[in-house]
Formats: sequence, structure tokens, C-alpha cells
Amino acid sequence: MIGRYSRPEMAALWTEEAKLGRWLAVELAVCRAWARRGVVPEDDLRTIEARAAFSVERTREIERTTNHDVVAFLTDVAEHVGPASRWVHYGMTSSDVLDTGLALALRDGGRALVREQAALTQALKARALEQAGQVVVGRTHGVHAEPTTFGLKLAGFAFESRRNEQRLAAAVEGAAVGKLSGAVGTYATLPPDLEAEVMAELGLQAEPVSTQVVPRDRHAALVQAMALAASGLDRLATEVRHLQRTEVREAEEAFTKGQKGSSAMPHKRNPITAERISGLARVIRGNAVAALEDVALWHERDISHSSVERVILPDSFTLLDYLQATTRRLVEGLVVHPDRMAAVLTSSGGLVYSQRVLLGLVEHGLTREEAYAVVQSNAMRSWDEGTPLRDLLAADERVRAHLAPAELDELFDPGWHTRHVDEVMDRVRAL
Repeated sequence: MIGRYSRPEMAALWTEEAKLGRWLAVELAVCRAWARRGVVPEDDLRTIEARAAFSVERTREIERTTNHDVVAFLTDVAEHVGPASRWVHYGMTSSDVLDTGLALALRDGGRALVREQAALTQALKARALEQAGQVVVGRTHGVHAEPTTFGLKLAGFAFESRRNEQRLAAAVEGAAVGKLSGAVGTYATLPPDLEAEVMAELGLQAEPVSTQVVPRDRHAALVQAMALAASGLDRLATEVRHLQRTEVREAEEAFTKGQKGSSAMPHKRNPITAERISGLARVIRGNAVAALEDVALWHERDISHSSVERVILPDSFTLLDYLQATTRRLVEGLVVHPDRMAAVLTSSGGLVYSQRVLLGLVEHGLTREEAYAVVQSNAMRSWDEGTPLRDLLAADERVRAHLAPAELDELFDPGWHTRHVDEVMDRVRAL
């Protein structure tokens, strides 16, 4: 991923230097396991552990001849180690080191993603509790529906973020799996107990039944969990983008000192951060499709997945890490405009109370069909004429026959709609 959308810690995990370092860690762990079994002489093990090293530049130079990255890496290591290097990669196939090394990256990168998602959950929780009582219009289909609170809106995103924490954690655990079972998974050259010993040292699980590779459904599940998390960020960003529209302006992302919104129009304060979140989430969703395509490999292994993973895994991890941190800053800095929320709520002339009036008429003797017809006919007039719904209902003999003016007024109280919000917020506090 390009530097513009990367954070240093996550980006460092996916460098060539880091990848080869993980390969070396796997190779050394296997050498130690062989030495404990008396296969690798102790003197050779000490030499290997003391001298084993690599250079990214030298490995790349060798690969230009070998056209095989693992062979190039092993040749580079051998140049550092000398004759004792004959024990490096003993009994292993390339995918033993490739997939086990990759599992280390998935584990460490995945744990970082879970931590950042948890931080976002807490940021959303804090803002939800802060805005718990701030009444705002609710929308369905983009059209005014009934009153809700801004805190309740944010609470929904907080719980979605928690679910994404859980999905990511489960998927990371499922992908933190290596294998040392040889060319077709039969353990012909490395015994199962050696695999178990090495995986325990590395902090990984061993694949119960592998081919030459760890099955790619594990990796696909992880990228899908990442795509779901990115889509949750996109949903939040899309909400902010709508709320920041000029005719709405109930909330907006922070506009820093010195920031410019447009090269042509000095008045502009655009939701560029939210738009960036929405845009980049599309990349991760696209990568999820590619990860699914990697599941079906020929027989015990082909290499069609390898080139795909070199792109989608570093990019997805780096992007999601960036998006999580960016979304958290967006939430923490979100500017809320209570005056605009109040103005927008009243702008539809009380139409948001139509269901409350409907129920009130039912409670006073009308059938649901009769009450619906009365309220809808007046609501349509309110839409078309711009007359407040309360005024039209008060003048309607069908309403006056069942509701006194004071009773009608009670039906236009937003507090009735938000009276259970505190109970929901108790759930938020428990996050």
C-alpha cells in the first residue's frame, strides 16, 4: 500500500526485511527441534544460530538467477553460515517456511487490528454516551421517520464495531496456523511431533491436515472479516457525509486551522475524511473477492494464490489499520450542531409524529384503518401545502371528535419517542 494510506507500525510488518526475518525464525526453530532429536550436531546448531543472517539486496540478486525466492533466501543464508547450513531447511519444503512465516504476520498484524478496532469501539461508546439525550430526526429511506437521539445513532455503530472486534479476533486465531508436514502433507521428512514442537515455540497452531500448503479458506475468512470491518467504517462515514450536507449540517468532521476545502471556492468544508474512508473500504471489499478465489487450488497445491496474496494481504492489513485509526479520529473530533438538529427535526412540520397520532386515535376508539386514513390524508396535505400537521389535525372534525387539544399536544412530544434511550445506554456503558 502506498505511504499515503499507511501507518509505520503496520507497514513495517509487511516489508521484505520483516518477511525474510520471519522465514529465518521458522528455519532456526526447525534446526533447534532437529538438534534436540540428535539430528543436527550441537556445534553446527551453535554455528547456525550465531551466523544465520540475510540481506534483502543479496536475496533479490540471487533470485534474479534462481527465479525462486525461497531458494534465493536459503542461498543467502548459507553464504553467511558456511558448511553448517546443510541443516537449514532440512526436510522442509518451501511452503513449510512460506506459510508458517505468513501465519506469524497474520497473527501479529491481526492482533494490531483487533486492538485498533477496540479503540474505535471505545471512542464510539464515549461519544454515544455524551450525545445520549440529543434529540435528532431519524430517517428511513433518507426520509424523516421519527425522533431518535444522536447518541442512539452512535451506539449502533459502537456495537457494530464490537462485533467486528470479535469477528477479527476469531478470524485471526483461525489464520494463525502454520505447517511443517512436507511436500504433500504426509510428514514424510518431518515428524508430526517436530511440527507440534516448532509451532508451540512460534506461538502458532499446527494445521491438522495440510497439503503442501495451509488451506486458503483460513486466509479468505480473515480477509472477509477485514472487509466486514471496513464496511462498518464505510457505513459510519456515509452517515457523516449525509449529516454534513449543507441543507442538513447536523454534524460535521473537524475542519482544522489552515485547512482548505477547495482550490476554487473558499467557503467549502468538505467531508474529505469520511469520503476517503468510504473509498478505501471498497479496496478491501474487492480484496475479499480475490481471497475467495484463492481457496480453490489444484490438488495438493498450485501457486496461483501466491501472487494474489503478495498484493491483497499487505494492502488489506495496512489499509484497515489506517482506516480504523482515521475513523477513530473522525469520531473523536466530530462536531455536533444541536441547533441544526432541532431545526431539521421541526422542518417537516410535525410529520415525524404521524404514528403517535395514529396510535392515539386507535386508543380513542377508531379502527386502525380509519385512524390511518385520517392521519395519512392530513399528512399528505402537510407535505404538499407546507402546513404543520398539528394544525391540520386540530381542524379535522374526525380528530376533534376523539382527541381534545391537550391530548393532541401530547402526541407531538418527542420525549415519548426517546423515553427508553437510557435503558439502551446502559447496554452501551457495558461495552
